[in-house]
Amino acid sequence: MDARRPHVAQGGSILNAVSKSQVDQLGERIRKNGITEADLQLLDFYRRSFARAYDHVVTTIRNDLGFEPTGRPTKSTTSIADKLARESLRLSQMQDIAGCRIVVADIIEQDALVDRLTEVFETKSLFDRRESSSHGYRAVHVVVRHMDMPIEIQIRTAFQHLWAELSEKLSDLVEPAVKYGGGPEALVEFLLSASERGRLLESFERRLDQRKDWENQREEIADLAKLIEQTKRELADLLQDMIGKAHLWKRV
Repeated sequence: MDARRPHVAQGGSILNAVSKSQVDQLGERIRKNGITEADLQLLDFYRRSFARAYDHVVTTIRNDLGFEPTGRPTKSTTSIADKLARESLRLSQMQDIAGCRIVVADIIEQDALVDRLTEVFETKSLFDRRESSSHGYRAVHVVVRHMDMPIEIQIRTAFQHLWAELSEKLSDLVEPAVKYGGGPEALVEFLLSASERGRLLESFERRLDQRKDWENQREEIADLAKLIEQTKRELADLLQDMIGKAHLWKRV
């Protein structure tokens, strides 16, 4: 065994081998760009120590719920450093070191899956970013714990996922700040407007679902459902078109 790496007993976690204060001190050195080669090795070990808990969560979702999540067993070193610089949290408090994502068709299926996840996993925290978005980003995050390790599960509708993917792409093409509400003002306003339109559509979609058994309104509900789908397609096309125009948003 590498002497530079702390030993973790079977079934234990990194915080059993390295104190919480040591992890947080490492986070502070990362935040201040004072990290050493030894720190990088410890950070790499800390990241990879989430693998077993991550595998358990993904296997449970696959076997018990019938979904095939996508994800990343470990958050990259760069992403960890960026988040520590951006937010006032300690490294030991970071809940998305490891995480997976499930994309569902619509908000009705999203609501149902969130309910099922909270039933399957005993220890969890729920973060609903649909009504109050984070710079336009909308989704539900369920953070579950296994072996005392937090694993984040993102649940997005197809439209929420499209918006998030395009926001990421525009961040790459224009500037990284776009993803966090920065960048050219017109682009920020466009993304916020698109997100809000998506919220209104999905809120209306939920209300229609609640009325689906009203016999005397079946035809009206069917027409409104078609209108929602058409509007979502048009909005998706508009968002996609923004990628082709990304060069116009770059600062000179």
